[in-house]
Amino acid sequence: MKKLLLIILILISGRLLAQDEADTTDYETDEVIITATRTEQKLIDIPFSVQRVTQSEWKSSRRMGVNEVLTNIPGLILQPRYGNHDVRVAIRGFGTRSNTGIRGVRILLDGIPESEPDGQTRIEAIDFSAISKIEVAKGNLSSLYTNAPGGVINFMTDKYFPRTFVMSDNEFGEYDLRKNGIKVGLNGGNERFMATYSYQNYRGYRIHSNEYQTRFNTAYENDISAYSKLSIYGYYVNGMLKLPGSLNLKQWNTDDLAANPRDLSRDAKRISNKGRIGITYNTSFGKTKNNFIEFTGYGTIKALQRTAATYRVFTRYGLGSSFRFINKSKIGDRENEFSVGGDMYYQTGPVSEFNNIGGIKGDDLEALSDETLSNVGFYFLDQIPLIKNQLYFLVTGRYDRVITDAKDLIASFKDTSRLFDQFTPKFALNFKVNPRMSIYGSFGFGFDSPANNELDNYPFSSDGGLKMINPDLNPQKSTNFELGYKGEIINKKSNVFTNTFIELTLFQTKLDDAIVPFTVDGDVYYRNAATVDRKGVEFGLNTKIVKGLDFKTAYTYSNFKYDSYTARSVSAKGEITDVDYSGNTEPANPENYFTSELSYTYNFTPLNSVFIRGNSLYCGSMYVNDKNVDSLKTSDYFLTGFQLGADLTVKDFRFLAYAGLNNLFDKKYVAFIQINSDRQEFYESGPRRNFFCGLNVSYIFNK
Repeated sequence: MKKLLLIILILISGRLLAQDEADTTDYETDEVIITATRTEQKLIDIPFSVQRVTQSEWKSSRRMGVNEVLTNIPGLILQPRYGNHDVRVAIRGFGTRSNTGIRGVRILLDGIPESEPDGQTRIEAIDFSAISKIEVAKGNLSSLYTNAPGGVINFMTDKYFPRTFVMSDNEFGEYDLRKNGIKVGLNGGNERFMATYSYQNYRGYRIHSNEYQTRFNTAYENDISAYSKLSIYGYYVNGMLKLPGSLNLKQWNTDDLAANPRDLSRDAKRISNKGRIGITYNTSFGKTKNNFIEFTGYGTIKALQRTAATYRVFTRYGLGSSFRFINKSKIGDRENEFSVGGDMYYQTGPVSEFNNIGGIKGDDLEALSDETLSNVGFYFLDQIPLIKNQLYFLVTGRYDRVITDAKDLIASFKDTSRLFDQFTPKFALNFKVNPRMSIYGSFGFGFDSPANNELDNYPFSSDGGLKMINPDLNPQKSTNFELGYKGEIINKKSNVFTNTFIELTLFQTKLDDAIVPFTVDGDVYYRNAATVDRKGVEFGLNTKIVKGLDFKTAYTYSNFKYDSYTARSVSAKGEITDVDYSGNTEPANPENYFTSELSYTYNFTPLNSVFIRGNSLYCGSMYVNDKNVDSLKTSDYFLTGFQLGADLTVKDFRFLAYAGLNNLFDKKYVAFIQINSDRQEFYESGPRRNFFCGLNVSYIFNK
C-alpha cells in the first residue's frame, strides 16, 4: 500500500504556493529557500518535511493565536486556549504533555530562540503584523537544535519590502476584541528598517479570560557589502492574561464558558514584561565565496508574575550566542556542503513566592529561590552527493549539555543541580526524481531533557524530597524513522489544475523513558514511566484549480500507544498505587485531524482584487488521561468559517478591508485538554460563533 501511494504521488505531484505580501510572484519549490534547517537550501533538497507560510496567507485571518496563522500544515496539531496566543503546539505527539506553554518544539524568532534553555516557550512577544514568513520543519531535529524532538518553527520578521511605507493596522471582533497598531518600513537600498507597535485588548469568550498585550517589534538590516550583512532585532512586550482554568465534565456540561471557581477565587492570571535585543553578522568569503560564517548574540530580560495557590514572581536575565560555518566545495565534479555550529544560552534569576490574597500579592514570603538554566551545544552537518544531482546522503549530529541549578535562599541545604547531556545523530537520504520531485528517508535519535517545572521534587523520591530538584527524573529519548515524498508539477498546457503540490510523510517514533505526570496527595509531579510507540501519516495538497481558485488541505493520522506503562500515585501517607496502562492511547492526540481551505480571488487590475475564503477543521475524539476512560473522552468536532475582503490600491495608498465568521454553525466543543488532571478538570471550550473584521491602510512612498 505504501509503495502504491508513492507511485501515485510521483505521477500526480505538484507545486507549492508561496507569496510575499509585498511581492506577489509565485515561487516554485526549487526556488524556495529554507533556513530553519541551519543551512540555506532549496525546499526540494531538504530530506525533511518542511513548509513555508507567508503573510499573504494570513492577511485576512483573525491573527490572535498561532492556530489562526499556521493552517493547513500536515502534522501540525494546534489546540488553542481562551482564544488568544496561548496555544498548545504538537508535532508527532511532542508537545501534548505540556499543560502550559510549548514543549518539544523549538520556537525561533529570526533564528534566535524564544524557547528557554530547558525547552519551555511562550510566544506572547510575537506580533503577526511584524512577521513576513514562517518556516515549519517537522520531525526530529535534535541533531540540529536543543530540545527539538518534534521539530522547529522559525518566525521571521518582515525586512524585505520594495519601497518605504507606513501602515495603520486595525482589527475588531466579538468578545470586545480590539487591536490597533502602526507599522513603518524604511527602504534605503542597502539598508532596511522595520518597526511595529500594537495594542491588543480582548474580553474573552469565557468568564475571567480577558487580556491585554502591548507589543513593540523592530528589525534593522544593513548590506555592508555584496557578501556581508548586519542585522539587529528587538522587541518588548507588556501584557496580562486572566486564566479561567479547566472544568470537570459536570461543570462543562452545565456552562462550558464559565470559569473554574477555584481559579476565579484566586484571580488566576499571568503578567508578562519581557524584552530582547539580538545582533547577527554574516559574511561569505574565499576566492569563490564558497565559505559562509555567521555570528549571533542576544540578551533577554523577563519579569513574570503568576497567581495560583500562591503569588509567584519571576525575574530572569539571559545571555545567548550562536555561530555557524558552511563550506561548499567540490569532490570531483560533485558539490559537497559541510556545516558546523554551536549555541549557548544562559538564564538566571530569583523566584519569589508569596501568599495569594484573591489575586493580590500578600506580605508573607513563603519561598525564595534562585534558578539557573544553561545549555551549550555543538552540531555538524554534511550533505554528500552519492549520484550527481540526484541522490544525496545527509549526516548530522549534535552534542547538548543542559544544566538546571536551583538554590533555596532560605534553606540552603536544599540546593541542588542536575546535568543532562547527550549526542544525537541523524542520517537521511534524498532522491530527486527530477528537479521538482523527491523521495526521502531518515533515521535518527532524539533527546528531550526535562523542563524546569517538571523537575519539582516530591516527598517520596529517592532523596525523600530533601532537595529542590527531583533526583530521579531523566531525559526522554526517541528513535525516529521517516519516509516521505514531496513534489510539484506545473501544467502550463492546461487552464485547470495548473499548479499542484503534494506531500506525504510516513513516520514511526519509539519513545523510551517517556516523561509522564503522576500525583502525590493531589499535587502533580513527573517521572519516567513509559515506552511509547507512535505511528502516523501526514498528507498535504495545495492546488490551483483554475485561475483565481485555490484549494489547500492537510490530513494527519496518529496512532500513539503506550507499549509499557505503569502509572503510579502516592497518598499523603506514602501509600503507593500502581495501575498498568500498557496498550492505552496517549491523551490529547486525535487519531484524525483534517483542515482545508478553498479561496477565490478576482483581480480587477494587477493591484486591485476582491477575495473570499472558506475553511474547515475536523478534529477526532481524544482521551483526556492515560487511563483512557471512554465516558470522559471528548467528542469529535467539525468547524467551518469564511472570510471575504478587498485589496485595493489608489495611487500611493493601499487598502485591505476584510471580515470573517468563525465557527459558522456555533459548535460547542473541547478545544484544549488539561491532561491527567487529578481533580478530573480536563475540559476547556473553544469559542462559539464569532465575527471579526479589519482595515489596514498603507501609504507607500515613491522614493
